[in-house]
Amino acid sequence: MLKSLSVALFLAVCSPPLMASAERFTLDPAHTTVAFLVEHLGFARTLGYFSDVSGTFTYDDQSRTVSDVKITVNTDSVQSDDKSRDKHLRNKDFLNVGNYPEMIFTADSATLDEAGSGELAGSLLLLGETRPLTLSVKLNKAGRYPFGHKKFTLGVSASGSLLRSEFGMDYGVANGLVGDHVQLIIEIEGNQQ
Repeated sequence: MLKSLSVALFLAVCSPPLMASAERFTLDPAHTTVAFLVEHLGFARTLGYFSDVSGTFTYDDQSRTVSDVKITVNTDSVQSDDKSRDKHLRNKDFLNVGNYPEMIFTADSATLDEAGSGELAGSLLLLGETRPLTLSVKLNKAGRYPFGHKKFTLGVSASGSLLRSEFGMDYGVANGLVGDHVQLIIEIEGNQQ
């Protein structure tokens, strides 16, 4: 028994942890989705997403702190499964991608609770305007990726909302054609650098 206890203690001391305390992560573009829902004429909500998203963040496993978050979205990558609507979303009525090719979310830090949930308060740069944006975040899973790159990976779900008119995007708001309230749906896999 003393021998097995000694071996266990040796392994615990000498084996590296799955993840050191504070580590930097890069978003996996193949497993990251930034999507939105917005009302159309009050009949239904239209779902859209951006296919080109990149970013990094730091996660400290011991303190459960997320920090130094930067997520960049290529606005020209907007998709809503309708070519005519996508062209309209890219023009000056909405994203004005010619003048504003990126929107950027940044946040300093947030601490997650025991269940892996928390609020990440940051700011969103959109159409040249920077406004506060808070996301509800949930750490779904942390562990070694089972195949392929086999890096330590974090899976995160996040959600939030904004009023697009606060960024100067007010097309269709006054007459109720397009809703002002935009619901955000974000799914992320981040790989340890």
